[in-house]
Amino acid sequence: MALLAPRAGHARVVGLTGSPGVGKSTSTSALVAAYRRRGMRVGVLAIDPSSPFSGGALLGDRVRMQEHATDEGVFIRSMASRGHLGGLSWATPQALRVLSAAGCDVVLVETVGVGQAEVEVASLADTTLVLLAPGMGDGIQAAKAGILEVADVFVVNKSDRDGADTVVRDLRYMLSLGDRRTDDGWRVPIVKTVASKGEGAAEVVDEIEKHGEWLASSGRLAERREKRAADEVEAIALTSLRVDLRSNGALQGLASRVVAGEIDPYAAADELVASLDA
Repeated sequence: MALLAPRAGHARVVGLTGSPGVGKSTSTSALVAAYRRRGMRVGVLAIDPSSPFSGGALLGDRVRMQEHATDEGVFIRSMASRGHLGGLSWATPQALRVLSAAGCDVVLVETVGVGQAEVEVASLADTTLVLLAPGMGDGIQAAKAGILEVADVFVVNKSDRDGADTVVRDLRYMLSLGDRRTDDGWRVPIVKTVASKGEGAAEVVDEIEKHGEWLASSGRLAERREKRAADEVEAIALTSLRVDLRSNGALQGLASRVVAGEIDPYAAADELVASLDA
């Protein structure tokens, strides 16, 4: 990481998230093709869930992107979440740095299938795409889903199916209720696609580019990347601290005292932190 640091940070990071079944892998493949037609080098980080029982992961997203397997301008890496919450993997920020230093112009980060609260990708990406599809829930579901609040671009995939216009209408209604835009005026666009046929991918890339230009002109790009670095440093520091806590012999003794009712957990935590300071 020390050797890569001066060479990293140039790639645009685009996150793709959404519920299982909306076509994230197919959409990622279509975006790769659209970026390659523009002559850009593309990296893909596809996060797959790890089994809570076996610990294994299928890592099957690469199977859906076989058309890019022989393209030297594309690098696809599947990563297991290894139980990490938020739809990403613990090593995702480090992998992003490697791909950026390797010369990728854009890195697409595809999360695991997420629900209403796993929004970590928004803090990792420069631009976050939230994918939806017909048949994935009614208008009330769209209005309450917290994951929709992190979108910089909405993508309604499988728009050749019945109900696609209803999804778009529900999204527009939801946006009008909250006047969903940033303080500097970015209005979240809604793009209809049929990723399996490659339809709409170029329009999505156009909106990503527009958002990138807005980020740069408004100063938000530097803010997002500084926050991303701060979150990464904090996570690494907390992990190191957790290891120190676990290896501290005082922890077990304090736990026994809490169970015995001799001390409350808050006082025990204060004692533990004080022992680390010492």
